[in-house]
Amino acid sequence: MRVFSTLLLGLMLVLAVACARTPERGGYRPAPGPGANPQLGDSAPHDWGGRHPYAHAVHGIDVSRWQGDIDWNRVRNAGISFAFIKATEGGDHYDPSFHRYWREAAEARIPRGAYHYYYFCRSGAEQAAWFIRQVPREIGSLPPVIDLEWTNSRTCPYRPSPQEIKQQASIFMDIVGRHYGQRPIIYTTVDFYRDNRLGDMRAEFWLRSVANHPSVPYPGQRWAFWQYTGTGIVPGIRGNTDLNAFAGTRADWVRWLQTRLTR
Repeated sequence: MRVFSTLLLGLMLVLAVACARTPERGGYRPAPGPGANPQLGDSAPHDWGGRHPYAHAVHGIDVSRWQGDIDWNRVRNAGISFAFIKATEGGDHYDPSFHRYWREAAEARIPRGAYHYYYFCRSGAEQAAWFIRQVPREIGSLPPVIDLEWTNSRTCPYRPSPQEIKQQASIFMDIVGRHYGQRPIIYTTVDFYRDNRLGDMRAEFWLRSVANHPSVPYPGQRWAFWQYTGTGIVPGIRGNTDLNAFAGTRADWVRWLQTRLTR
């Protein structure tokens, strides 16, 4: 079983690299032009100035039920190297498209992970148990993600203190991390990060910044992923979708996968 698991993990890494490459005579390297692949676009393009997301080699998506039917093979062929899929919210809600997307992304050989939308009126332990109940522990999956952001929830207008938020989020991350063998990534927004001083949390960060390079609104904060638009255009997905960049080079991406895929 250990040999099989090792072979499967190795195959996932090879496929991840293949998904992140565009063929060219004499070898493989990123295609020229805007973005890591010219098939990616934006319905509301932004003038980034000097530090733009298209300088990054590895790009991915995050999706939920609102994307509808997805042609995952077209998504892969467009140059998408990873996908984060909404799985759960709070302690009793799950995304009805999660299990289908989870299966179809794997069939298309796109490395994928699941994310949980945090709800401030349930404990971190309750929400961790709900996430674990819905998301399978599978070899080759990306690390879980906890989505921390302010909401306009009608069922939970409560806004905890920074101390409570970080305490409960850490409980969630500890429980989920033990179960999947990988500590969760924190996704957050500029205002939530600032209001709750999240920079002192022990985690990798996935940062939303649609107006500037993350170094501007999150000074000094290291990050693994950057969500740079909510109006991305990807072949295989109808309408707009979120686009994200990985922080490093293609070689960095392969090294990151070697340490962060579920084993």
